[in-house]
Amino acid sequence: MIQEQELGMETTIQKYSLDTEQEKKEILRHYRSLLKALRPKLKKGDKEMVRAAFEMSAEAHKTMRRKSGEPYILHPLAVAMICVEEIGLGVRSTICSLLHDTVEDTDITLEDVQREFGIEIAKIIDGLTKISNVVDTNTSQQAENFKKILLTLTDDPRVILIKLADRLHNMRTLDFMKNEKQLKIASETVWVYAPLAHRMGLYNIKTELEDLSMKYLEPEAYKGIAKKLAETKRERTRYINEFIRPIKEKLALSNFDFEIYGRPKSIHSIWNKIKNKGVSFDEVYDLFAIRIILNAAPEKEKEECWKVYSIITDEYNPSPERLRDWLSNPKSNGYEALHTTVMGPQGKWVEIQIRSNRMNEIAEKGLAAHFKYKEGSNDEDRFDKWFGQIREVLSQDDTDSVNFLQDFKTSFLAEEIYVYTPKGEVKMLPTGSSALDFAFSIHSAIGCKCIGAKVHHKLVPISHKLRSGDQIEIITSNKQKPSEDWLNIVVTAKAKNKIKDALKEEKRAISEDGKYILQKKLEGIGASYNTHNIDELTQFYKLNSNLEFFYRIATKNIDLKELKTFKVLGDKIEAPKPKAIPAEQIIEVPYQKTYTKKESELIIFGESSDKIQYTLAKCCNPIPGDDVFGFVSIGKGLIIHRINCPNAAQMMANYGHRVVKTKWAKNKEISFLTELKIVGMDDVGVVHKITNIISGDMKINIAGLTIESREGLFEGTIKIFVHDKDELEELVIRLKSLQGIQRVDRFDAEEL
Repeated sequence: MIQEQELGMETTIQKYSLDTEQEKKEILRHYRSLLKALRPKLKKGDKEMVRAAFEMSAEAHKTMRRKSGEPYILHPLAVAMICVEEIGLGVRSTICSLLHDTVEDTDITLEDVQREFGIEIAKIIDGLTKISNVVDTNTSQQAENFKKILLTLTDDPRVILIKLADRLHNMRTLDFMKNEKQLKIASETVWVYAPLAHRMGLYNIKTELEDLSMKYLEPEAYKGIAKKLAETKRERTRYINEFIRPIKEKLALSNFDFEIYGRPKSIHSIWNKIKNKGVSFDEVYDLFAIRIILNAAPEKEKEECWKVYSIITDEYNPSPERLRDWLSNPKSNGYEALHTTVMGPQGKWVEIQIRSNRMNEIAEKGLAAHFKYKEGSNDEDRFDKWFGQIREVLSQDDTDSVNFLQDFKTSFLAEEIYVYTPKGEVKMLPTGSSALDFAFSIHSAIGCKCIGAKVHHKLVPISHKLRSGDQIEIITSNKQKPSEDWLNIVVTAKAKNKIKDALKEEKRAISEDGKYILQKKLEGIGASYNTHNIDELTQFYKLNSNLEFFYRIATKNIDLKELKTFKVLGDKIEAPKPKAIPAEQIIEVPYQKTYTKKESELIIFGESSDKIQYTLAKCCNPIPGDDVFGFVSIGKGLIIHRINCPNAAQMMANYGHRVVKTKWAKNKEISFLTELKIVGMDDVGVVHKITNIISGDMKINIAGLTIESREGLFEGTIKIFVHDKDELEELVIRLKSLQGIQRVDRFDAEEL
């Protein structure tokens, strides 16, 4: 049957305007591969539906090509293949993948899709079309659209799974895009899509998205780590074989049906360790992880995993604080495993992950595999609870929040912790949650009255950050009510929304007094208290809402003195018009550039190499030679940030339309402020040696120097003026060569 379909498909492909026979063969090869991957899932009539979807997509995209020059139809085919092979989705998702760009980019309408394939597929395509243009903007309308998409997610998670497949293929083919587009897409990917893939349990896809993003955002670091991983591969393989040999023998003797292998950690995770722990590549101990997959019956999975753990720890000494038991308490994305870190040969720490085949499939395929194993069970699982939490937040009336995506990321895409109520009930909260978040997770009324908490019977403030395993008792008072500063204490979307609602309610109550005062004032000048007059005054005082206007009257921030200048026409008032400037007073001012010659030579922007005024971001202190981008901020003009600035990913992901292509012009006359952190052995004359290299040898000006010593070690921060990155790098090399100096790092500010 498949051969017959392929013959028919060859005839179909002939119709499309393809340049070469080679392209026709390439499309046919991809289509065959897709059918082959789908074969185990095909039921009667499915093959015909897949072909119909392919034909509709190929016809719609027949004149379109990707940036790489290849026929556009290869993209939907690739997305469908990722959905089937890497996520484990089925026939309907394949049809949606093939059609995912048709409604947005071609003449095909949602009605056409529904008529041909039914309402279920049309709904998914609708969700995919909506998500295309909402992540990189920040208006309330887009926040509203994103909420609609998330409602689709809780209704049919395939929308997000197909979108992740689409994003993965776009990242795999990002080389053909312009540099500024690469930066924007990579930032958006690492900021939203990689955490979303992680939350959906797609660890392999999450890892690849992070690595591919890093390839464009941190190209030098990416290439450096990739090169070192390649160079150490043989040595690593030898070590892995030596490490697993005794474990393999013992597991075989105990009659376990198992698979054991080592795999390298992702480049992105290695880079994070290097950055966060301030170590070199050679000092990162867990460059790889050993994975043990057991073929065990469902009822014996946990028991066998713990037996394997026992065998491993008989052979190698474990690190007690590195044991992670996700068997007893699986992650909210369904992930189950036992992780331990043990001391292997040559004094190296090695991470081992133990799980069953079922657990491994859930770890590889995430949500899709999770639902496969859940079929027939009525138990509410962790995914159901997570979707339930999203639904609860989405049901809030406050739909105009431009910070909605940030709140969603903080609340639902962060790693989670597990905490307990006094009665032992488990509550799942995002990392960074406070006692106040916990109070709101129990009930809104408890959150609003919370004055403190007890963690393990010890009194703590409402701002206390919780950790996994904490048992919390909330203390309330009927006199307590939410205040504005509470918004800085909580991270969960539910708590933020409830606090905002309470503050708005309080504002509404206070504003009633403002209404009464305004009514009396209007009556005093012979005008009515009506909608027209209220709107006129709100506009006059340049406020966003009538509620804010009433509130400011009630709190005496507005005293309505200006009301005397208004005209009263019947029962309506009219605001005074601003005085016009007489023509003879208008002076023509010739256009002047607002930057000095020296400043204009520093940076060139855009394709036309225009030179314009700018400021350097204080959060990352860029210097010539750094990879940078310009960010058009409201009120501050153009600000230059480093590509690896702690805030870069969020800015480029959320405000891509404000990012400007930027490069440095050559200028050796001007110096730039930057900071270095130095750690080393506390020795006599160490400060003299450091300053001698900076000021004496390299003639670099020092703006500030602080040194703190403790228990034989010193930690210093040096502010210096350098001309460019090359000069800074030479200084770092020279400082590192000093005896007793352990680390010299460029200072990176924290996120704003």
